[in-house]
Amino acid sequence: MDLETRELRYFVTVAEELHFGRAAERLGMAQPPLSRAIQRLERRLGAVLLERDRRGVALTPAGEVLLREGRAVLDAATAAANRVRRAGGRIVLAVKAGADHELLSRLLPAYRDEPGAAEVEVLLCGIGEQAALLREGRADAALVHRPFDDVAGFDVEELLVEEQVAVLPARHPLARRATLTMAEIADVPDLPLARWPRLEGGYPPGPGPEVRDQAQVSQLIALGLALLVIPASSRAWQWAEHAGVPVVDAPPVTTLIAWQPHSRSQALAGLVRAAVRVGEETGLGVPQHPAMSAGSIK
Repeated sequence: MDLETRELRYFVTVAEELHFGRAAERLGMAQPPLSRAIQRLERRLGAVLLERDRRGVALTPAGEVLLREGRAVLDAATAAANRVRRAGGRIVLAVKAGADHELLSRLLPAYRDEPGAAEVEVLLCGIGEQAALLREGRADAALVHRPFDDVAGFDVEELLVEEQVAVLPARHPLARRATLTMAEIADVPDLPLARWPRLEGGYPPGPGPEVRDQAQVSQLIALGLALLVIPASSRAWQWAEHAGVPVVDAPPVTTLIAWQPHSRSQALAGLVRAAVRVGEETGLGVPQHPAMSAGSIK
């Protein structure tokens, strides 16, 4: 028995809202036809998906399974449609706003020299959003950073491995130091570490301010309210009121280019090749193996 994406979308919306009225409003339809559509779906599947009573709507075990599987099907359909619309026309490269400025400024002209190069649209995104953009098909490739970003399930190629620096107010006494350690940074009462949102949601514990973007944290540093530890190449956004000091024992950060493993785009393969070449030419790149992944995109 085949299920239509329309049926799945109806059910997933009701399951997410747990309210037929709100689901109907979200879908732009009247409530009675939506209720009938869910009833028909239950009859076809031979399973009760939703428990309905005066208190509201609840998922049954069968409904929980269909919600999980239905979301996956709808996400895959959306991603496929997005990729088809772009086929042969352009490549969307997701990049964290404020990061990879130097690499990106070299990568784009280098890629134009690749045979079959396509137009590249740079999609600036927030912290940790690259993986979702790839999975949803809204981006063809992304520049990501290990260990901060989620790269599970993607093909990746290492581009750069670099040290981290502390960005702090230029007038602060620590700004005059040649180097710092993580222990020293953690023990600055008047200058707490800014806290970025975690991939799994929420913020890590600590006294520092919660931040979501580079503009926000830049202002806090300039005001003497926070410091930040970032990859050295991300200092392109550093203000005149900031100073950068190497952190000798901070874990190195690896910049990678990531893409979906099922991609067969030659234009994307060219972008990966160009990225690896630019990474090596910067003097920061330390790939441990030849660039194999670009060749695996058939």
